Amino acid sequence: MQVNETQNEGLKRGYEITMSASELEAKVDEKLEAARPEVQMKGFRKGKVPKALLKKQFGKSVLGEAMQEGIDEALKSHFDSTGDRPAMQPNVTMKNEDWKEGDDVVVDVSYEKLPEIPEVDFASLTVEKMTATVDDEAVDEALNNLAATAQNFEKRRKGSKAKDGDQVTMDFVGKIDGEAFEGGSAEDFPLVLGSGQFIPGFEEQLVGVKEGEEKAVEVSFPEDYQAPNLAGKAAVFDVTIKAVSEPKPAEVNDELATKYGAEDLEALKGQLRERLAAEYANAARTVTKRNLLDALDKAVDFDLPPSMLDSEAQQIAHQLWHEENPEVEGHNHEKIEPTEEHIALATRRVRLGLLLAEVGQKQEIQVSDQELQQAVFRQAQQYPGQEKAFFDFIQSNQQALQQIRAPLFEDKVVDHILEQAKIEEKTVTKDELQKAIEDMDEE
Repeated sequence: MQVNETQNEGLKRGYEITMSASELEAKVDEKLEAARPEVQMKGFRKGKVPKALLKKQFGKSVLGEAMQEGIDEALKSHFDSTGDRPAMQPNVTMKNEDWKEGDDVVVDVSYEKLPEIPEVDFASLTVEKMTATVDDEAVDEALNNLAATAQNFEKRRKGSKAKDGDQVTMDFVGKIDGEAFEGGSAEDFPLVLGSGQFIPGFEEQLVGVKEGEEKAVEVSFPEDYQAPNLAGKAAVFDVTIKAVSEPKPAEVNDELATKYGAEDLEALKGQLRERLAAEYANAARTVTKRNLLDALDKAVDFDLPPSMLDSEAQQIAHQLWHEENPEVEGHNHEKIEPTEEHIALATRRVRLGLLLAEVGQKQEIQVSDQELQQAVFRQAQQYPGQEKAFFDFIQSNQQALQQIRAPLFEDKVVDHILEQAKIEEKTVTKDELQKAIEDMDEE
């Protein structure tokens, strides 16, 4: 097998690989010989078919496979000898397109190699680590939020007008063209105005109603309404208001605690304090990781494979465009060109990604099966009632499994680096920690 270099520019590499006709023939013979013991042919015992007859009968069918295997072996040998690691799948094209049996096989191979990652003295890095303690004020705020969530409704004074956020208890009958339709009627139905529980336009027309009032609510069902027989049609709901109630937060007491599964108020406070402490720790960890990545980004600089950089920039541009245009689904839009800002962000991501991958490989950092399964289980809990379907999907989809494994691996590498870096502890308030998170989101 002959390999000639055709390009050596930056990280770009190009080679011409020639597999001689005799090498290809030997490869075909090797594959036929390996298959001979299982071949049966009329007039011969199993495994005793002559080589010449085997070649005549099956030679052409194994030719392409032999050609592919030969080129793959040449590439593997090339990477083993040069130490090159391709950034993406190498591009392999047949050079002699008019190839016929008996000719040498000549292919062009091009790829971008991964760069040499410089060593970083992690002990020279200084990383700020925030710590926030949970004070009584934060616990009280969380308690009040729970009380607001567990609000009750008290009947307003008769004659009071319903406000946004109030609950109205009503009877209603929905009609289309004067005829009541199935599923459009109810009695003693409680509706919180502004909750968005009913179709657009319905709740807004009930703001200002009073107990005992009758009102005709005129609305149109959305064009994409789930019931096809109602979609896009105009309807009138004859509504009778039976009560108007205002929201009242639940009292912060033992009764509230038992609603949330705690033994008493003190136990609930303890649970909230633990939950807030975990939230603060996670937020502080996020900021610390960001500070470390900032320090690494300043500490290293090396060439990046253009294809990886372009792919990441395209992905960032596409993602951000869809965040700004959520009404557009799929890829049914014009091509989105990355801006300088997208390219700068892609450069940072690719550089840090390659660096962390290199550190993880050299330190033989692994994500255990148990750690991976725990992460899959945590994600499955986000789909109540569909956990098994989620597990089955993940187990049969290696790309999805890798998307779960990747951040686990990254966090373990980050922990390894933090163990060596100089950590500057900084005690902050909850608000200061929150601001640090917000500042990250704005960058």
